Amino acid sequence: MSVGLFSAFVNLLMLTGPLFMLQVYDRVLTSRSEATLVALIGIVAFLFLMMGLLDHFRARVLARAGARFQARLDPRVLGAILTRAGYSPQARSAPATGLADLEAMQRFASGPGPFAFFDAPWTPIFLFVLFAFHWLLGALAVFSGVLLVLLALLNSARTARLQAGAGEASARAFHFVEQVRAGGETVRGLGMRHAVTTRAGALRNEALTGTLEASDRGGAFAATSKTLRLFLQSMMLGLGAWLAIQGEVTPGIMIAASILLGRALAPIDQAVAQWPVFQRALQGRRSLAQFLRDTPEEPERTPLPAPEALLEAENLVVAAPGARMPAVRGVSFRLEPGHAVGIAGPSASGKSTLARALAGVWPPVSGKAMLGGAALDQYGEEALARHLGWLPQEVVLFEGSVAENIARLDPDPNPEAVVEAAMRSGAHEMILDLPGGYDFQVAAGGAALSGGQRQRIALARAFYGEPAVVVLDEPDAHLDAAGAEALNRAVADLKARDGAAVIVAHRPTAFSECDVVYLMENGQVRPGGGFLPSPGERQRPKKAAAAAAGGTTVPVRMLKGPPPGAREGGTDSPARLVKPPPGDGSGDGRDGT
Repeated sequence: MSVGLFSAFVNLLMLTGPLFMLQVYDRVLTSRSEATLVALIGIVAFLFLMMGLLDHFRARVLARAGARFQARLDPRVLGAILTRAGYSPQARSAPATGLADLEAMQRFASGPGPFAFFDAPWTPIFLFVLFAFHWLLGALAVFSGVLLVLLALLNSARTARLQAGAGEASARAFHFVEQVRAGGETVRGLGMRHAVTTRAGALRNEALTGTLEASDRGGAFAATSKTLRLFLQSMMLGLGAWLAIQGEVTPGIMIAASILLGRALAPIDQAVAQWPVFQRALQGRRSLAQFLRDTPEEPERTPLPAPEALLEAENLVVAAPGARMPAVRGVSFRLEPGHAVGIAGPSASGKSTLARALAGVWPPVSGKAMLGGAALDQYGEEALARHLGWLPQEVVLFEGSVAENIARLDPDPNPEAVVEAAMRSGAHEMILDLPGGYDFQVAAGGAALSGGQRQRIALARAFYGEPAVVVLDEPDAHLDAAGAEALNRAVADLKARDGAAVIVAHRPTAFSECDVVYLMENGQVRPGGGFLPSPGERQRPKKAAAAAAGGTTVPVRMLKGPPPGAREGGTDSPARLVKPPPGDGSGDGRDGT
């Protein structure tokens, strides 16, 4: 509304030039009055000053409106991007096109393009004035406008496909370069520099060729439009001169008509010049609208009280994003406070998919995962993270201090909670050995740290805020013996505080503090059959199981090797899982069974 109001006055003041010419030719020159000329110059100077200020003000208002538009949508778009990235591994490596689309819309909204739309409604007023001068002048102006509009439509039809193709090619090239940058060590270590630069160069050349072709065609239309507009202004001047010779108009009208035609056609000329930016903004709007429709906002959840460390899965079926077949099928179990459960199995058996579902990262296809008796999606993303710590298999640290990474980039972190989380996870001494300790600045991705250091900082991040349950996916993947021992102490401390843990791992040492270990095969927890308890049955600690009556499901112990006569696991199995031999259940497990 403000820009429209400013535009109204700017366009009214655009009549200053033609009216000044009209007065000079028809009054000053005929009367030879210097006083009239001085007065006219003074009035015109003031009006042009006002027009310049108003034009500047509307540009400032429009720029701020575009910036406010982007600022208001940024959280929504960023949230949708993070939702997609958290659910889809492919989206994590794809460029953030949502932000690019939003920036394209902001760039158009803050630039000179919208002025063409605000100025176009005033074109009929200028045409009316021309018709008032003489109908032939008005007819020439209408013909000129129709000609330029047809040229603009032709420009749109001929360049839209080229610009869309160039944009897609540019996005592919950017995506590949980002992949190469992220895998720089692999590229150098495997001698792939020449192959990578060749492929990247081909992709960028394809994008550059498309951009040049679209630019050439759009530039040709823009140049044609500008040249045609200048020619039509000259024709208007010639027609005015002919009418002046015929005595039908005054010489002042001849000059004023040429200026008015230029002003009437300026919005069309400006629209043609800004057409590529406008098309990119339209494409960005369509793409962004579809993206946000496909990624709705998380609804507001009713706050729930802090849950007890009771994690349950009921007939959980989970599919990886884009996959047709589920990776986890019908998994059920119950993890009570003070307990830890391990999940073992060969690669691609569904362990990490199950861990993501238990952490609330991937939603289940069917069934449900519950914390404290409530389904995970009833907590909301941030509330769930306060109660359920998560260590993903792929450790990612963010640019900032070690303390900021442990505090999950909280803008108002609790320093005591940061140190406590590091101490509980056994990372405190390691962090103190870093230059600057907790204030050590981590490079993007944690490049300045070793794999073990990144793993232990991420483990401390999972324990930040004293969550009731932690889900750890390959927590010992990069740990040495001391780190593995610290991990086991952290799990033992969590259990002592009536917390609970889910540990997904390949190494048997990671299960030292687990009360039961499930073996996954082909997306399912292997049923009893002498290796594991039946899924879904209530699990109990070793001491309680030892006191149970015969025939009750007994937790499984991790052994370095099978006792004589026991069934051995396959070579892909990370550990040999054996149930205690038949008996009265009175053993304490110290005899090696």
